[in-house]
Amino acid sequence: MQAVIKTGGKQYSVSVGDKLTVESLPVEAGAPVEFSTVLLVKSGDTVTVGTPTIEGAKVLATVIENGRGPKVRIVKFKRRKHYRKQQGHRQNYTKIEINEIVGG
Repeated sequence: MQAVIKTGGKQYSVSVGDKLTVESLPVEAGAPVEFSTVLLVKSGDTVTVGTPTIEGAKVLATVIENGRGPKVRIVKFKRRKHYRKQQGHRQNYTKIEINEIVGG
């Protein structure tokens, strides 16, 4: 069984047992999380497409960890103008494991 969920402004294709990294969620590690914005569910040859979501469908997952990604360096530079600016950024993320897909 596969599903397409939407979280953090992005869409993810998931199946049971998958581990994926999503945008940061306000949930502690080890806690369950439920995604109710399910856009598509595929079970065998049957495909259910939502308009825009499927009523009653949900994906249950467990949070593995909350962390921060690698540092990204932002450099702005203009030659001969004495202008140089540096900045760093680390994006927060949540790693989850998909436990169950409940079709609507």
